[in-house]
Amino acid sequence: MEIAILGGGNGSMAAALDLTDQGHQVRLWRRNAAGIDALNAQRNTLTLKDFSSARPITIHKVTTDIAAAIKDAALIVCPTPATAQPDIARALAPHLVDGQVVFLPPGSFGSVLMARIVRDAGNEADVSFAEAGTLPYLTRLHGEDTVAITTRATELPTGVFPRRNAAHALKVIAAAYPAIRDCGDGLSGALMNAGPIIHPPLICMNAGPIEHFEHWDIHNEGTQPSIRRVTTRLDGERMALRDALGYGAPHWPLAHHYDPNEEWMYGGAAHEKLTGSGDWRENLVLTEHRYMREDVACGLAFLVSVADWAGVPVPTARGLLAIGSAICDADFEREGRTLANIGLAGLSRAEMTDLLENGV
Repeated sequence: MEIAILGGGNGSMAAALDLTDQGHQVRLWRRNAAGIDALNAQRNTLTLKDFSSARPITIHKVTTDIAAAIKDAALIVCPTPATAQPDIARALAPHLVDGQVVFLPPGSFGSVLMARIVRDAGNEADVSFAEAGTLPYLTRLHGEDTVAITTRATELPTGVFPRRNAAHALKVIAAAYPAIRDCGDGLSGALMNAGPIIHPPLICMNAGPIEHFEHWDIHNEGTQPSIRRVTTRLDGERMALRDALGYGAPHWPLAHHYDPNEEWMYGGAAHEKLTGSGDWRENLVLTEHRYMREDVACGLAFLVSVADWAGVPVPTARGLLAIGSAICDADFEREGRTLANIGLAGLSRAEMTDLLENGV
């Protein structure tokens, strides 16, 4: 299958190499011309390192031309931070055509946000947007020439917008990611996003050590029983919100990620694999990191706004959102990704259901 990969971060580079390794014809797009030049200088070849081996992988095409990247691509994979989604949607808008599927793993309701931007730009093509509960990989870049994949997702709950296109979109995505599991519409997919549950407690409650130590692994020494209790309470609020909106189980509770006897999105013993790799012992810039700017300012702000819209109390989520805002000297509840800022807070339940089913 012809696949376009958008972005140059950990998830995008892992997707480009992994899907190429599976036999797909991959075209990688980056806005960073210097990054593209560096790849060209290496003949588009990087090392993929996983549990089986370390091996060179040559990407079919890398380019700064988004039109060339997505032309004839059945699947467009966009594992970029949620903060990049509006700009990418505007870049995609002139070029998307009927039948293409844009996959956001994960999305933070980027499926609806990007679809609205594309339509507002005048493109009326029947394009499907889908978002998953997490990245398909636990992965990190090792230097400039190696992508390390610690493990791959075994269960990837995915929602589709508009829902009427679900059968087509899920079939296309499954050709690249057989682990996808249908979890309903785009809002259900957004409320499966594990990032706004696992990362806000870790980055907010470890703020002191993060700023003090040169390297601090929030998933290892930063994951203490008190923080786990907060994470469990926060995830309980997410699941209660899903229940209130009529999204049934399975909710993929985050507690299963930490229990080696349970299967979560990354299979069993995923937390042990993550901490054992040492790849997350990194220097975090607290106010700039993706965990804050994506998972708090976008994902957690969105969850709180949906809870307010649905009339579901989420005190833990609101408290963490306030702490993250204070750390960044901002107001994420007012400025972040919310239903109000997307322009959907005034919809009734029936109007939201119609939007999710039929599209913008």
